[in-house]
Amino acid sequence: MKTSISPIIAGTMNWGVWDKKLSTKEMVHLINICIENKITTFDHADIYGDYTTESQFGKAFGESQISRDRLQLISKCGIQHTNGRANTIKHYDYSKEYIIWSVENSLKNLQTDYLDVLLLHRPSPLMVADEIAEAVEQLKKEGKIKSFGLSNFTSFQTDLIRSKTEVSFNQIQFSATHHQAMLDGSLDYMQLHNITPMSWNPLGTVFREDIEQTRRLKKLLVQLVDKYGVGSDTLLLAWVLKHPAQIHPVAGTVNIARIQALMKAVELPLENIDWFAIWTESMGNKVP
Repeated sequence: MKTSISPIIAGTMNWGVWDKKLSTKEMVHLINICIENKITTFDHADIYGDYTTESQFGKAFGESQISRDRLQLISKCGIQHTNGRANTIKHYDYSKEYIIWSVENSLKNLQTDYLDVLLLHRPSPLMVADEIAEAVEQLKKEGKIKSFGLSNFTSFQTDLIRSKTEVSFNQIQFSATHHQAMLDGSLDYMQLHNITPMSWNPLGTVFREDIEQTRRLKKLLVQLVDKYGVGSDTLLLAWVLKHPAQIHPVAGTVNIARIQALMKAVELPLENIDWFAIWTESMGNKVP
């Protein structure tokens, strides 16, 4: 049975030394704020914070005394960074031994007995599907992971892994400014095979880049903010959520007010005409 996750996921990539450098007390507060606002799933990867953010989160989670069954923990493995580990070059490792070791290390760092979802962080040309499947099945049997999935995998790469073990999730880049996944068959494939998509960077580059595409979108969003009475970020999340593949956006904000507003996107009745208007402005031309 596939693990249930919250409609919007809290992304922890920027909680630690890579960006916000939150203290343990601040992390405890943020975890509680997320849960109070029905964001109960937390997205991790072993590499975040150069392999330090999981343990920082785990310390906060331990001190919070929040019951484990109130939240879901996702983590990813496979990327071998040069920062934080004695690697001479960035590479990937999906050997059975490494996957099992990595999960056990994440469990120790996160101060938990199991991951709700384990994802392979990025595909490797050298990955052996049989070996991955052996690791996944052993981890499931031992109760160390509940569900298994992928991250940034193409449909063909997913097929390869699916031929050996069940794939329940795929975390991909998807937003109003990066919408290729709905055009190249990726989201259709996931619907066909009951794979739940998650989207990283669901707000795209609207607030990060000043280019023609983002200027067009911002101009439209001013009108839609007035129409719907919500912020631009809520509208962009609603655009992602409206897709029938039932995508779960991973939101990385640590701003309390924004976190409190995120779940408004789940209930927002974004009209079809406005969904297409956002896509049109992103493309810079009419739909085909």
